[in-house]
Amino acid sequence: MGVVKTKRMPRAVREQQMLDAAVRIFGQRGYMAASMDDIAELAGVSKPLVYLYLNSKDDLFSAVIRREAAALTEAVREAVRLDQPADRRLWDGLLAFFTHTAQHPDAWSVLHLHARTHGERFAAEVTEMRRDIVTFVTRLVAVAAREAHGNPALADEEVAGLAEALVGAAESLATWANATEGVTARQTAATLMNFAWSGLGNLMSGNRWTPSTARP
Repeated sequence: MGVVKTKRMPRAVREQQMLDAAVRIFGQRGYMAASMDDIAELAGVSKPLVYLYLNSKDDLFSAVIRREAAALTEAVREAVRLDQPADRRLWDGLLAFFTHTAQHPDAWSVLHLHARTHGERFAAEVTEMRRDIVTFVTRLVAVAAREAHGNPALADEEVAGLAEALVGAAESLATWANATEGVTARQTAATLMNFAWSGLGNLMSGNRWTPSTARP
């Protein structure tokens, strides 16, 4: 009787299993408390195989950051259709962001919390992702201003500042929503949309708030 051979799993598939396990362990325990033994066990492979594929704990953490950052950025970009009105584009982007972070809470913990606190190498990779999202949101705000006014009064630095504020608010809300039972991605997106769009609408209509020059 011949020996029955089992089909070897392709390296790319096995590597994704390791990354999936690493996201869960890193996200729930943090970088320092995560062990390669636990990651290998969760992935169903030996620890030497994890090292063979991904070299070191640092390299594994970097690979997790890069994969999850790319997935989040892609989810937001793919959700926004440029043929839609400005408010719908912003809504679709926010909803995609909060849906993704809600569906992948461990990945969000890696990106927003753990990667920022364990060395410049990891923080720089997250900063690059954030820069891409801010640039994308900046364009959305600029296009919205152009659609509202042929010659918008919003200066470039003001548009950039609004994008930074919007992304920062979205990051904080995502962390809050993931830690708050019963809050849905749609509710979170609606909260920020109502807050942001009212302000943007006033700005683009020329209704600006200015601090009073009179002393109280």
